[in-house]
Amino acid sequence: MKKFLLYSVALLTSAAMITSCLGDLDAEPLADTTITADKAFEAPESYDQYVNYAYSYFSLVSQGDPGSSDIAVSDAGQSEFTRQYMFLNELSADGLKCIWGDDYVDGLQYNKWTTTNAAVMAVYLRGLKGVAICNQFLHESVSSDGAVSGRGHDSKLSDVRAYRAEMRLLRAIYYEILLDLYGNPPLVLPENIGSTNFPTQLGRKGLFAWVENELLELTKDEYLPATRVAYPRLSKGAAWAVLARLYLNAEVYTGEARWADAKNAAEKVITEGGYELCENYADLFRQDNSTNGAQNEIIVASLYDAQTTQSWGGTTHLLYASVNSDLRTVVSSMFGFSSDIYKNQWNGYHVSDEFVQKNFALQGVEWGQTNSWGYDREANDKRAMFTNAGFKQQFENEVSDITTGWACLKWVPLTSDNRPNLIELDIEFSSADFPIFRLAEMYLISAEAAARLNGGTLTSADAGYKRIAELRTRANGAADMPLTIDLDYILEERTRELYWEGHRRVDLIRYGYYTSAAYPWPYKGGIPAGTVALSDHLTVFPIITTDLIANPNLEQNTGY
Repeated sequence: MKKFLLYSVALLTSAAMITSCLGDLDAEPLADTTITADKAFEAPESYDQYVNYAYSYFSLVSQGDPGSSDIAVSDAGQSEFTRQYMFLNELSADGLKCIWGDDYVDGLQYNKWTTTNAAVMAVYLRGLKGVAICNQFLHESVSSDGAVSGRGHDSKLSDVRAYRAEMRLLRAIYYEILLDLYGNPPLVLPENIGSTNFPTQLGRKGLFAWVENELLELTKDEYLPATRVAYPRLSKGAAWAVLARLYLNAEVYTGEARWADAKNAAEKVITEGGYELCENYADLFRQDNSTNGAQNEIIVASLYDAQTTQSWGGTTHLLYASVNSDLRTVVSSMFGFSSDIYKNQWNGYHVSDEFVQKNFALQGVEWGQTNSWGYDREANDKRAMFTNAGFKQQFENEVSDITTGWACLKWVPLTSDNRPNLIELDIEFSSADFPIFRLAEMYLISAEAAARLNGGTLTSADAGYKRIAELRTRANGAADMPLTIDLDYILEERTRELYWEGHRRVDLIRYGYYTSAAYPWPYKGGIPAGTVALSDHLTVFPIITTDLIANPNLEQNTGY
């Protein structure tokens, strides 16, 4: 298998099935499992299989086929965690628009979502389900030294101790995401399993402190490797990466800036984490990004394999929703193929010219052509993976086809050596992993935090400036930067490096731009010109209604 412990879902044993009784987590507190821990973990390899399942839950919608779901949703594929995590962060901001017209889609992109928005519900439920999966393993009846030895599995003690640290870290990652998106979700811990006590909320500051403490403890955990030992296993470097992002947004979450902590945590990842920048930016998003060198940069990933970890979410939707029936043929030709490299087209996602020009300032743009990128790629930032082939410049979102603005080709159905692997396999599902954290983000966090500590600017003599120069050199062969850069330049650099990876919403919030009428984008607030202020309550999503009804301890976020 191409990744650590990557089993087919069909091979998962009862060790994974003990989570199935948790249902969709929107109606009851965690209940006793119907399969005892001793039965579920009767075989020594059950620990390995369970941890595999936990690692894979970013990308899995059930323990069955990709069309079935383990939470109560109408469309399993659209409920996948990574797909909707990306949607909440990108579609609700300026970097992505979708023409499908589904209620949850329009609610997000026009900033008019409600407590019943399907994407809001899916990420909330799957985030807490991911937490529950980690909690199940961390329960003393499953993975304590006594429980493992009591089953006669002393030979697995070392592995299980490491797994416990990894499951704590994976749980902290889910909570960092939930903290960012929902502000004040309930804190669920192993002791809630089988308890009649409903989980409670700590408040956003309280949850921030809990996540921070968990991560700091894990950076000292003797069973968590200091550096990554095998992709995609988590290590102390990943703990520092989550801390870096947490501290970068601390002022948003708690009202107290933590710029020095953000910089220090990011530098820990850069200098001690054991990660390396991938030589070629495009390879980070190709179908073989678990083996082509990109895996050395990706710190935390949502894992996919066209044959063994199949999903209609993840990177599959990024491939197909970005092309229509005409564009898939054009793109195939642009990459040097006389035949179609795509297996499908969903005709949904496009990007406004305002977003592309604001952040990339493309030179040599030509509108009306039908067989090329539509600009001089050699003269521009190579991270601008957009084409306007057959499109018109005036952006419209309420149309039946993606024929305005730009199409995004950040993900394509090709390997780094330009093989059309999905055609070769005769399969629709993408094999590209989705990077949730990667090393380049740490470079950008270090630079932004340094600038904020330095009055808002960096010069060519500053280490943070040099971090950004390294990213720009990777993309373009030379940094080509002004001698002094400011925070807006750094934000644009974050956009150029990280667009469509789930960062844009919180970046705009941190900069004070998200709700401001002075920072418009097309269809912001449902207004075509986007010159409108958003209500401050939209900086977090709501606690879902079904959880509020089921759990009397919960309070709704302000404004909902």
